[in-house]
Amino acid sequence: MSVHDWQKSSFSGEAANCLYVAAGEDGTVKLRESDAPGDIVTTTPAGLRSFIRSVQAGEFDRFLEV
Repeated sequence: MSVHDWQKSSFSGEAANCLYVAAGEDGTVKLRESDAPGDIVTTTPAGLRSFIRSVQAGEFDRFLEV
């Protein structure tokens, strides 16, 4: 298992539940959450870009409705 240079999201502040991102050796993007650092999600830069644009467009807002 390789060591990644994890960077904390600028939106994460000082509290728990921080999001970290790192570049994979193979050009992928690695994501993890501070309360579960062993659980790593791997995606491509294009996949992450598409996800972020979808969140910004509100495409997942229905999941927040209770």
